[in-house]
Amino acid sequence: MTNTYPQYDEVHVISDLHMGGVEADFQILKQTTRLANFIRWVSNEKPDGNVALVLNGDVIDTLAENTNNYVAVDNAVEVVEGIINREPFKQIWDALAEFVHKANRTLVIVIGNHDIEMAFPQVQNFVVSRLSADNLEARARIDFSTMGAGYICLVGDAKVFCTHGNEVDPWNFLRYEDLSKAARRLNSSRSLDPKDWEPNAGTKMVKDVMNLVKRKYKWIDLLKPEAQAAVGVLLVLDPAQADKIGKLMPIVGRKLTGDKQVNQRLSADGYSATDEPSTDVDQLLGKNVLQSMKGGIDSGTSIDDLLLGTETSFETYDTFQEPSTEMLGTGQVIWDRLTGWIRGIGKDEALRRALLDWLEGDETFDRNNEDDTFKEVTASIGGSLDFVITGHTHLDRSIPLPGGRHYFNCGTWIRLLRFTSEMLKDTDSFKPYFDVLENGSMQAIDETAGWEDPLLLDQTSAVCIKIKDNKVIGELAHIGGETDITRTVVETS
Repeated sequence: MTNTYPQYDEVHVISDLHMGGVEADFQILKQTTRLANFIRWVSNEKPDGNVALVLNGDVIDTLAENTNNYVAVDNAVEVVEGIINREPFKQIWDALAEFVHKANRTLVIVIGNHDIEMAFPQVQNFVVSRLSADNLEARARIDFSTMGAGYICLVGDAKVFCTHGNEVDPWNFLRYEDLSKAARRLNSSRSLDPKDWEPNAGTKMVKDVMNLVKRKYKWIDLLKPEAQAAVGVLLVLDPAQADKIGKLMPIVGRKLTGDKQVNQRLSADGYSATDEPSTDVDQLLGKNVLQSMKGGIDSGTSIDDLLLGTETSFETYDTFQEPSTEMLGTGQVIWDRLTGWIRGIGKDEALRRALLDWLEGDETFDRNNEDDTFKEVTASIGGSLDFVITGHTHLDRSIPLPGGRHYFNCGTWIRLLRFTSEMLKDTDSFKPYFDVLENGSMQAIDETAGWEDPLLLDQTSAVCIKIKDNKVIGELAHIGGETDITRTVVETS
């Protein structure tokens, strides 16, 4: 049978770069110089062989831009151009341009859930023109995978499959058929009414909740585990954010809709997801926060119901100040219970206890942990794939599969926050970290890099599939350095 897949001697995969944000404090990608020089490092690898660099989704982050819509439509090129030519991201795209001007190099851009504008032909044409400078050979070295099918290629006789991973995530599932319709409208010079694009739950979470919170707490989207930690930390640091948590209720509903969409899509490929309990707000709160909110309330009342009562109650007020609008019923109860609990032990101790809830048995940073993305992606693929590589979770993984195959998650290049048991041992040990979080700025977070136990985890990751000693192997590596790139292999398959 004739081979129809691209074939390479080496494939390097990175993901979740999240280039975006007009203000510096909205830019969660820190290691921009390291990334630009890593691209140049890949460009110089195996000069006599064919080498591909795969950007495996969320390359840019249009959700971090100052746009009113969930997706940039009529101004999509303008938004993407603004990101690409903005410092400090410009140097990365200059390095990518150098990469595609080199013989035997191929650049592959896979769509994620923060860069869906990459599916639009006008945006692709702009990106190709920006990188190739209209050099025909350079243009031919740029490939896109933007309709949710992933990217497949060969290294030696090994089949490699790259996909972002959001296609199995009900919070961030994309309806690629609707995305295709939007692209057709734009290509035929028709405008797309924002009402015609229904965002998924993850997009609504970012645009309707997280971006508003981020005006004060710049680091909020760096927390892991993402949803649980962010919600609890918000409620403890600033109970006035309860109105934004109330907005989670319709978003959770969208997540349930996403569950059905994911199941329908994957079952069409011969896979039916298992029935698991749906995510509700109880699961987004640790037991300390949960009990403080439910104290004195009928035990039959769910937190879902309580937060529904706050959705219109909390409008405009400052932390620990009486609300400017009269509050009645469950909204007042939540306010009284939560602020009373925090006042009783102090905000720093309340936050420490809440964080301990999520750290208990947490395997977030265990690269062998079979998380939901691993389970759902590997359950939805065929057995002929030798290497499966995802991103999306921002957490690198290296897990063997049956038959000598292997799964990788190539992690991220953005900042990551990591709490340890030593940080949370007692109120005194936690106090310096609490001060950093309450400060709210990205600069305060970055300054912890020099601490003995830093809050900021410097872990930029990449996966490489290559031929070594006549055998195809996979490597998960951590990239370091600035001008001189270092590459430390942490797992080999």
